[in-house]
Amino acid sequence: MTTVTARPKLVTVFGGSGFLGRHVVAALARRGYLVRVAVRRPDLAGFVQPAGNVGQVMPVQANLRVRWSVDRAVQGADAVVNLVGILYESGRQRFDAVQAFGARAVAEAARAANASLVHVSAIGADADSPSAYARSKAAGEKAVLETVPSAVVIRPSILFGPEDGFFNKFAEMARFSPFLPLVGGGNTKFQPAYVADVAEAIARAVDGKVEGGRIYELGGPEVLSFRECMERMLEVIDRKRVLLPIPWWAAGLMGSVLGLLPKPMLTADQVKLLRVDNVVSGEAIAGKHDFAAFGIAPRAIGPVLPSYLWGYRPAGQFTKPQNG
Repeated sequence: MTTVTARPKLVTVFGGSGFLGRHVVAALARRGYLVRVAVRRPDLAGFVQPAGNVGQVMPVQANLRVRWSVDRAVQGADAVVNLVGILYESGRQRFDAVQAFGARAVAEAARAANASLVHVSAIGADADSPSAYARSKAAGEKAVLETVPSAVVIRPSILFGPEDGFFNKFAEMARFSPFLPLVGGGNTKFQPAYVADVAEAIARAVDGKVEGGRIYELGGPEVLSFRECMERMLEVIDRKRVLLPIPWWAAGLMGSVLGLLPKPMLTADQVKLLRVDNVVSGEAIAGKHDFAAFGIAPRAIGPVLPSYLWGYRPAGQFTKPQNG
C-alpha cells in the first residue's frame, strides 16, 4: 500500500529579508513550513536560504506597489505574512503606497488564495495621528481587516536585537560624537521588544495559536524613556556621553533638514511620531491581547544588549561577553 505524504504548508512572507523578517523566516523554517520570501530584490536576499533546509526557503520577486507581482507571490500559499513597512519616504516608496495600498493588495491576494493572513503593523498606528507614518499604518490595518476579517494584526513596539536600527544606530554615533540628542527631552516612553520574541509570536499566529480578527500589541517587560534607553546603551558599551535635550521645535527643524538626505537619521514626521509614547495600551493588557495571548514571556534588554553591542566598546575592551 502506497503511503501519501502530505506536502509541507507554504507560507509567503513579504519583507522576509528585513531585520524582523529574517527571524520570522527562521522561526517558520524550524516548524517545517516551506517559506517563500517575497522581496523587491531577490538577488540580494539569498542569505535567507540557510535559515532552512535545501529548497525550503525560496526568495521571489514582489513589489507591493505592483499588484500582479503580489498575486504571483501568494499563489498556492496556505498562509501569508506581511512585514513590509518603511520609516521614511523615498522616491516611489511612499507611506500610503506601501503601508496602506500595499497592505490591501496583500490582503486581497491572500483572500483570493484562501490563505490565512498575519499583518504586522506598529504600536502608534492611528488614523488621527499628525504623523503620516502612523496614519498609513492605521489605514493598512483597516484595509486588512475589511478584506480578511479573520486576519491577525500585530503591533510591535520598537524592536531590539542584532542588526537593529535603534540601539546599534546610537551606539555607532556614540563612538564619534561627544553627545547624543534627546528629541523632546528624551521623555518619550518605549517598550522595547526582542525581535526573536516577536518573530516567535508571528510564527505562532501562522500556526493558528491565537484568535483571528484581532489586533495584538507586543512590548517587552520594561517601559523605558528614550533617555533611559540611551543610558542603558552607554552603560553596555562603557562610554560616557552628554545626553543633550533637543526641544520639539528644534527637533522639527532638524528633521526637516535631515529628511532631505537619502537615508535620513531623523525626519519631521518621525519627530511628530515621537510625541506619543510607544507602549502597549491598557486595553490590550486587560484583554490579554499582548504577548500573553501567545504564551510568550518576553525578554528584557538587559541580558541581550551586551551580546551584540560589545563591539562598540572602547579599544582594548572588545572581549565578547560570555552570554553572547
